[in-house]
Amino acid sequence: MSYIEGGQLSYLIIAGLVFTPLSEPLIDEECEDSIGLKLVTKARYSLSRFEGEQIVVLSQVLANEVNIGYEDMSNEQVLKFNGTRIKNIHHLTHLVDLCKDKYFVFEFEDNYLVILEREASSVASPCILKDYGIPFERSADLSEPYIDIIEENIATDQQNFGYSPVTS
Repeated sequence: MSYIEGGQLSYLIIAGLVFTPLSEPLIDEECEDSIGLKLVTKARYSLSRFEGEQIVVLSQVLANEVNIGYEDMSNEQVLKFNGTRIKNIHHLTHLVDLCKDKYFVFEFEDNYLVILEREASSVASPCILKDYGIPFERSADLSEPYIDIIEENIATDQQNFGYSPVTS
């Protein structure tokens, strides 16, 4: 689900990197030109492979010394986190929460990488949130425990064929 109760967009902020699922309201808000033709095409014409699949994008970067060099990135689809393919925004949150590696490695479409030190990111995140007046690092829906229903969906994949990975 991209929008949660009250119409708020699901989001996750890690060291100033703002991740959110791609949705029609986001495309409308951002304007198709800034989202890019490739993402708009995926949003409108691709079919999801399983129920709950989302296209997760780095919508913007809140500039800080911890993310120097990445501050101009926006509207890039994240494909993997530390080598694991992202299923949806809740899955990304779960992977970040469980990460014990030295680095956070985000892999984006077109072979872009963002590599951040995990400990430095954890220290910088509260300061970034405060500097930008953001009360929480994630939307309330992402505080719920992650349940991987993908395995269950594989058995019924044929029945669910035709859903879009982008919500209305």
